[in-house]
Amino acid sequence: MSEINKVVLAYSGGLDTSVILKWLQDVYACEVVTFTADLGQGEEVEPARAKAQALGIKEIYIDDLREEFARDFVFPMFRANTVYEGEYLLGTSIARPLIAKRLIEIANQTGAEAIAHGATGKGNDQVRFELGAYALRPDIKVIAPWREWALTSRQTLLDYAEKHGIAVEMKHGKTSPYSMDANLLHISYEGRVLEDPWAEPEEAMWRWTVSPEAAPDNATYIELTFQGGDVVAINDEPHSPAEVLAKLNTIAGENGIGRLDIVENRYVGMKSRGCYETPAGTVLLKAHRAIESLTLDREVAHLKDELMPRYASLIYNGYWWSPERVMLQTMIDASQHSVNGKVRLKLYKGNVIVVGRVSHTDSLFDESIATFEDDGGAYNQKDAEGFIKLNALRMRIAAAKQAK
Repeated sequence: MSEINKVVLAYSGGLDTSVILKWLQDVYACEVVTFTADLGQGEEVEPARAKAQALGIKEIYIDDLREEFARDFVFPMFRANTVYEGEYLLGTSIARPLIAKRLIEIANQTGAEAIAHGATGKGNDQVRFELGAYALRPDIKVIAPWREWALTSRQTLLDYAEKHGIAVEMKHGKTSPYSMDANLLHISYEGRVLEDPWAEPEEAMWRWTVSPEAAPDNATYIELTFQGGDVVAINDEPHSPAEVLAKLNTIAGENGIGRLDIVENRYVGMKSRGCYETPAGTVLLKAHRAIESLTLDREVAHLKDELMPRYASLIYNGYWWSPERVMLQTMIDASQHSVNGKVRLKLYKGNVIVVGRVSHTDSLFDESIATFEDDGGAYNQKDAEGFIKLNALRMRIAAAKQAK
């Protein structure tokens, strides 16, 4: 412990990280630098400054990372149509490599030997934070209080906070909230009633979306313009990546889109039940696949689909900064040069329905060949006979041998 003179703490200002801040000062007797990231979680991050100052912190970093998050992490992930275990759009997972990157940058700027985080020893985030940190600075030291201290419950944290005069919003006797994580891409919920996989989530839990039953009776139509695989405009109005996510969250959330209730396999080995709201991501995934269906070569599209589960696992498990993820990203990005055009979507009571797609420059759809009407000789249907026979040859040989 004496080897650590300064540590950079990923600090939200909530109960856990406020207790961690004081614990670091007491147990490690080191200087603490706090870092609070604005990733579009929809809550004020500036109050964290006052809380840190009240605990004697001199170096306080509060960074608006919304554009970097959307541009350099969320959008590259969606170019791959990334979904973990068939459902999860990786809203928490994709934020962790950016936080790890900024922790290391601040450690380098301030001369800190270590970083600290509030992830528990049961979850995925400890892996994601630390793999990212080690990839970016191999000699960094990591302090993970949940793996060290004897504070094993929310009540013990509250008792510690009261003993040391740490201001927290939750008071004794009140029900603990869900364990939640939010950013521009999603908001997640774990704990409480959700620990029973049979129990239906409380309607009051959801924050970003109305229920499909309460959504408007009239559909909302939107048009998304893609350039190089990324959305650059909504209804012909240009938007930055962060603005795209924010606006789609509002529009889709109002139409009851983006709710998810899953049991997932954590990297550390246990199953976990969680609920998620990802309105913008749900729309983006549907729209991106629609424009790719028009502009991507068949074998390129199929190869992407084959590699996507591996790519998704790399992000979920914390390997964003690994050489294999970088290699896959290079291939995925190369496939997106022709993914240009516009997709028209119908949003209705929890559903995202593609009703049109067009690409004036890169469409591989040839109406003269695909038509059921007279194609003027563009496609010789007699060619199909030889194609079928050649592809059936191995099966015909096997069938003939079995018949004997």
